[in-house]
Amino acid sequence: MATPSPARSADTEKITINLGFVDLGRIDLLVREGFYASRSDLIRAAIRAQLDRHDNAVAPTIIRDDFVMGLRDVTLSELQGMAAANQMLDLRVIGLARFATDIPADLVAATIRSIEVLGTIQASVGVRKVLDACRHSKGR
Repeated sequence: MATPSPARSADTEKITINLGFVDLGRIDLLVREGFYASRSDLIRAAIRAQLDRHDNAVAPTIIRDDFVMGLRDVTLSELQGMAAANQMLDLRVIGLARFATDIPADLVAATIRSIEVLGTIQASVGVRKVLDACRHSKGR
């Protein structure tokens, strides 16, 4: 069994970007001169700097739209409690929404009214299908 790369752990998502040759060469120069450990290290630092730069601009939206930042674990017992109380969940996450592997898809359909995840969803194939249908039916 392959072991995960140390640069990429379970709490990261791999993305692909296109860069011009000159920009890539400048990145490689900074890496070669020891300013950064790798291309990825520089790109992560640059992205974090831009995110920090815009924090004040997006903070009101995060509060207004009631987003959870970071990890939002959804458990079987939480959804069972929602179903027992005849309540629906509106889920908004910036980061990772993780659904426990023991949650049946029909319980998600019965308890999740809306979902918006800016980031990543980890869920079983059946739960993911229900969530995708929920998102598409809302015009997202």
